[in-house]
Amino acid sequence: MSTNVNTTLKKWKKKLWLLPVVILLAGTLPQSSYGATSSVDNEKVRVGLFLDVGSTYSSTVPFVNVKSAGSLSIGQSNNGVVDSWVSIGNQASFGIDGYRVKVLETTDFATAATGIKLLQSTSDKPIVFSASKNGGTVYQLYTGMYSSKAAAATGASRTASAVRSILNGQTPAVKGGFHLSAGSYATEAQANAGLAAVGAAGLDGFVAMTKSGGALSYNVWVGEEADASALASIKSLAATSLPDVALTTVSSTQAAMIKRTNVTSSITSPSPVDHYMVSGTDAKMMLQGNDSGTQVTERSARTYRGDFEMSNYNGQLAWINVLPMEEYLYSVVGGEVSASWPAEALKAQAVAARSYARFQEQGSKFKIADVVDTTLSQAYNGVSAEDKRIIAAVDATAGEIVTKNNKVIEAIFSANSGGASADPSEVWNGSGDVFVSVVSKEDAASQAALKNWYHVLLDNGKSGYVREDNVKLSGKKTSAGLDYMTVTAKNTNVRPLPVVQSSVAMVGQMNPGDQATVLELLPESNSYEWIRGPFTSAQLLATLKGKTTSSLPSTITSIQVSQRGPSGRVTEIKVNGAVVKVKYPDVFRSALNSLPSTLFDVVNTANYVVIGSNNDQNEMPAAGTVLLGSSGQGTGSSSTVILNGDGVARVTEAGGFLFTGNGNGHGLGMSQWGAKGMADKGSNYKQILQHYYNNVQITKG
Repeated sequence: MSTNVNTTLKKWKKKLWLLPVVILLAGTLPQSSYGATSSVDNEKVRVGLFLDVGSTYSSTVPFVNVKSAGSLSIGQSNNGVVDSWVSIGNQASFGIDGYRVKVLETTDFATAATGIKLLQSTSDKPIVFSASKNGGTVYQLYTGMYSSKAAAATGASRTASAVRSILNGQTPAVKGGFHLSAGSYATEAQANAGLAAVGAAGLDGFVAMTKSGGALSYNVWVGEEADASALASIKSLAATSLPDVALTTVSSTQAAMIKRTNVTSSITSPSPVDHYMVSGTDAKMMLQGNDSGTQVTERSARTYRGDFEMSNYNGQLAWINVLPMEEYLYSVVGGEVSASWPAEALKAQAVAARSYARFQEQGSKFKIADVVDTTLSQAYNGVSAEDKRIIAAVDATAGEIVTKNNKVIEAIFSANSGGASADPSEVWNGSGDVFVSVVSKEDAASQAALKNWYHVLLDNGKSGYVREDNVKLSGKKTSAGLDYMTVTAKNTNVRPLPVVQSSVAMVGQMNPGDQATVLELLPESNSYEWIRGPFTSAQLLATLKGKTTSSLPSTITSIQVSQRGPSGRVTEIKVNGAVVKVKYPDVFRSALNSLPSTLFDVVNTANYVVIGSNNDQNEMPAAGTVLLGSSGQGTGSSSTVILNGDGVARVTEAGGFLFTGNGNGHGLGMSQWGAKGMADKGSNYKQILQHYYNNVQITKG
């Protein structure tokens, strides 16, 4: 273990607070202009916003709503080349021609709206279309999409139960991508006239755009069946209703965009939006953006650069943002670190993020996408994360990547290494020589500008935290030598954690003249130093469940750190004396109630066994320990202040397990706060990268 981390953990061994800490995140970044362009614009990256690739990643919606200040257009995507079809205005919704359930059809919009409300909180997500049928307007309630015909049939049973009060004799039915063609037209107006005849005959029909030989056609399609047998029944019915219309079966491979009218957005009155459905086996369509950006409602109404490829993948809508790599980085870097950081830290983040994305492009983890927009890849939040300083850093390093032996590395990074970066063996049982544990003392930059907080014991026996700028020491001490304090303003909040949280209830309030006992002075909670707990046996058993490959006891009476890796991170623990086996060490973060990192110590507050960084154990109360009540007088009660021989105090209440530690994240590779600290001290971005990644080069590729 590195010396500075060992020292820090020993310091925490003395700071035995009993309240959890909240990690501070970088603030929201201002939006930049869309007009900025990169000097490297020919490399594209494919970012999955909505995609289902099984257990690796699944984020799905039945449809996507978009809008833009400028005009949008759609076309067909073929091996990265887009054949533009038609302009669609500045607002639309998109989905796929997959398996779905037609729940009901009604002339009463209120009935359809009730269906939306009944289904919104279920796994069967609703969408309502309006159509002209039998001489009037009908509202058609659907759910979906489903991965298979069988899954849709199960969904139909669920929806029948969920909306039984409004079915009025109708039975939810499985629908799909089998269609009949009732004619092809040169214009949409002509196709709409043909569609009107289909609707007047009481049949379901749609206009579908196709392109062949360079010419765009508008086709009238009839039916939306789940298989060929059901389509044959529709063909027989249509032959009677439309005797003068020649009906042909649409090929399942025909790439098309079906146009419908979506009225799902409002449940008070119909608010129609053009809706486009991708149809055809392996068909890929592209929504082409503009300089104003494209807002995606289902992604927190964020606005994005670039285009959006849409397709049916595993029975769900795949929605892929396709844009230049450098423009992707404008957002990614801003989503990972603050634009206010030194330029060299921003450049280091840009090169690391570019390298990571380039490495991912070589694999197939996300199948039809290079990366996804969550921290499973890199945080990507569209233009809201951009800033002119971020753009400058990306442009200044355009095309630069981290390489070893002329190959791009997977430039992994984390928020804060806690004083030492991780060795691969401490994280995912990895090996290799790109990642090694290095000293990262500059991680402390995360707390440099923060105020200290006083941990205090109130007269009513409760403990909490008061920020130092609100505290005045009285000059008096308890019989055990602890300071008394008061506050400088009325109604000063005593908080449960040493950080301002407006949404969290206060422990209490103090006024000038009120007296409290000072237990310790400590930094505001941050990603460099943290504490969690105390957690009860039941809480820890709940979070350990399903994350271990060994059996667990019915009650946890002790937790010990039994092995550490090169940086001091925990690689093995024992519960009740037995080793807890996990797939890889980083699992301990989630298994132990979401700890920020695995660089931690454990304190059993029930019997006061302190497990230190070298596995030394000290039974408490030990020699020199004084037990104090909130009045400062000696006590032997269960709710006490424990003062050890060094004069360090803490409050102890119920038994449990306290975790104190350093760092935020897995700790492998570059530390973002460490990079910031190094830049503060004058290091350039190449020096930062070559500190955290072993024997690498910064090249332009």
